[in-house]
Amino acid sequence: MTQQKQILVVDDDQEILSLLQQYLTKSGYSVSIASEGQEMLLYLEEHQPDLIILDVMLPGDDGFTLCRKVRQQSNVPIIMLTANSDEMDRVIGLELGADDYIGKPFSPRELLARVKALLRRSEVTAQAMMPTRYIRFNQWRLDMQTQCLLNDNGEQLELSGSDYRLLQLFLQHPNEILNRDMISDATRGRESLPMERGIDVQISRLRQRLGDNGKSRRIIKTIRGSGYTLVAQVNHER
Repeated sequence: MTQQKQILVVDDDQEILSLLQQYLTKSGYSVSIASEGQEMLLYLEEHQPDLIILDVMLPGDDGFTLCRKVRQQSNVPIIMLTANSDEMDRVIGLELGADDYIGKPFSPRELLARVKALLRRSEVTAQAMMPTRYIRFNQWRLDMQTQCLLNDNGEQLELSGSDYRLLQLFLQHPNEILNRDMISDATRGRESLPMERGIDVQISRLRQRLGDNGKSRRIIKTIRGSGYTLVAQVNHER
């Protein structure tokens, strides 16, 4: 029997908490709720949810602060709930390591689709390429077990879940052009939206993590009008 996936919903709106708890429970998930940051952090000390739905506007620590705290110790997928018209909230959330976002007011069916997509991709990420321990490219080695990057000097760099999935996608398709829809579908489970900046933010953040500042040959190259490509030789090591 397949074990139920655990979802933690964090929102100070009791109606939203009740709605999501009932809807997601009926959809087959085990759902816990928290109405503010301290309650959420206390829950995470005792439990390891498979996904977190996190509102931006909370009393005390806001969703951005909480997202950053979670990312310091966990790669659990995070969907942020944001004001529908505030693009900046979405950009900041992605920069801090959120995996996806949805604007308020939202459709429970759309949120459920996002949840399923993220959980599915999280499982694929965990199972993908299990016989391989390391993937080497340029001066980097990606440790597939710890999801950390190691450079030739032995320095270790931890990646957020979304950064790891994005880098893994490029490493699975080296020297191939990946368009925005392909990247969005692989990392978020949906096509990119018109004028959406999330993919650009993800690429920029990953470049910064790799020291890919454009002063030398790029690791991730922009193909104008087409997408992005990883320009590197990729080798798999056990």
